[in-house]
Amino acid sequence: MYGSTHCTSVVTHSDTRLVNETMQHHLLRERFYRRERQSVPAAREFVRAAAEEWGLGARLDDVLLCVSELTTNALIHGVPPGRGFLLRLWWCADGPLRIEVHDSGGGQPRVSAPADAARGAGAAESGRGLLLVEALADTWGVGERDPGKIVWCEFDVRADGQASRARDVVRQA
Repeated sequence: MYGSTHCTSVVTHSDTRLVNETMQHHLLRERFYRRERQSVPAAREFVRAAAEEWGLGARLDDVLLCVSELTTNALIHGVPPGRGFLLRLWWCADGPLRIEVHDSGGGQPRVSAPADAARGAGAAESGRGLLLVEALADTWGVGERDPGKIVWCEFDVRADGQASRARDVVRQA
């Protein structure tokens, strides 16, 4: 695994009651999406449903905005024609929520400098995706896979009182 995520609970017992209790702390969802516009809102809804099922309301706006940005980047920049991308979402009760977008496109995504994102025609609509991910997520990064890459981000969702950062980031822009 890439990044800092790790789970500390380990199943070491054969008692099914303990196994079931431990398994509830290691939650994973993943879905493959085709290279279509509808995939971005579908991915966002998939993540919303999982987060609500897991009781992760804290920072949901931040999470959903980053899902939109990472999946849009996979569609526009990272996926060869005719291919799709895999969205993986996982959470351990003692760790962050992790979002991974796997695509088979080559190259490393680049974070535009704020001045670069504001320059030129269409600046209001493009060039800011990874800037938003960098501002909203607690950590993010890129890992290699064969073929392609994994772009991931993590959110500390354990603190119920932690507010979404999305509104503050939009106000600063």
